[in-house]
Amino acid sequence: MSQVLRLGTRGSQLALWQANTVAAALAAAGGPPCEIVVIRTSGDQLQSAPLSQVGGKRLFVKEIEDALLRGDVDLAVHSSKDMPAVLPEGLAIAGVLPREDPLDALVLPAMADGSGLMDGKAISHQPSAIEDVLQRLGQSPSIGTGSVRRIAQLTRLLPGARFTPIRGNLDTRLRKLDQREHDALVLAAAGLRRLGFASRISFPLPVEVCVPAPGQGIVAIEIREDDNAVRAATAPMSDPEAAAALMAERALVETLGGGCQTPVGALATPAEGDRLELVAVVVALDGSRAVRGQATGSHSEAAALGARLGAQLIADGADGILAEARRAQGAVEGIQP
Repeated sequence: MSQVLRLGTRGSQLALWQANTVAAALAAAGGPPCEIVVIRTSGDQLQSAPLSQVGGKRLFVKEIEDALLRGDVDLAVHSSKDMPAVLPEGLAIAGVLPREDPLDALVLPAMADGSGLMDGKAISHQPSAIEDVLQRLGQSPSIGTGSVRRIAQLTRLLPGARFTPIRGNLDTRLRKLDQREHDALVLAAAGLRRLGFASRISFPLPVEVCVPAPGQGIVAIEIREDDNAVRAATAPMSDPEAAAALMAERALVETLGGGCQTPVGALATPAEGDRLELVAVVVALDGSRAVRGQATGSHSEAAALGARLGAQLIADGADGILAEARRAQGAVEGIQP
C-alpha cells in the first residue's frame, strides 16, 4: 500500500466534512495519511432536476465507485443512505463512523434570533408537540423536499401540503427557506448537526411520524473487496454498533428490492442485551397505504434480522406498494441502487 491513500469524495460541504473526518480518524488509528480527491458525480451535475426524475441518489456515488474500481482512488467515503443496496461487484464496505442523529428534522424559517425554533424555543418532543407543528404550518404549507420516502409519509400527516424539490448545499437550502420560498424544509438531522446547524432543527420528526432512510446518519467507507491493506487500515476506526445497524437496514432494503428513491424507511437502534431493534415502513407514494413492521435480533445476526423483517413486510403487502411506486416512476426505476 502506498504511503498516502487517495480518498474519493463528492465536493459538497457535507461530503468534504465526511471525507476529512474519515481521514482524521484513520490517522488517529495509526493509519496512513489521505489525499482528498474530489469527484464530480452525475447528481452534482443535474442540480435542477428532482432526484426521483433523474435516477435517485445512486447518481451521487456512481462516478466515485467507478474511480475506485479503476484504481484511481484507494477508498471512497459516502453518506451510506446514498449507496446501492447491492454494491457493484468487486466493492465492499470496510468501515463506518459512529452514527449521528438518524432522524429527519423539520426546519422552519429563521426567527429574529437566527434560529429555526418555533417562537424562539425548542418544541418539546412529546406527542402533543406534533399538533403545535401542524397548527404552525397551516392547512397547505409549501414543504421543501424531493424525497419520495418523506413525501409519502408526511402526506399522511399533512394531506394538504405542497412538496417541492430543493437541491444544493445546506446553506443554500436554508437561505431559500429564510427568504420564504418554502414554509418549511425536511432535512436529515445528521447533516444539520455535522455542519453546525443544529440550532436550525425546529422539530425532530419521531419515527412514528417519519421513519428515516436506511443508513441515514452513517458515513461509510467503501473499498475494493480484495484490497486487504486498506481494509486493515480502516478496521480499527470502524464503529461496530453503527456497522451492525447499517447491515440490518441494508439487508432489509435488499430483501424488498427497494431503490434509493422508493418509499422505504428503516432504522435499527440498540436494544437491551446487545440486541438491535429494527423498525421499517413501506408507504404508497400518495400516502394512502402503509405497511409497518418491527423485529429484534442480536448484533451478530444483523443481516438476517433485516432479511427477516423485509420478508415480513412483503408478506403484509409491501411488494404491491413497491411495484406501484416503480411503475409510477417509470424509467427512473431502471437504476437499482
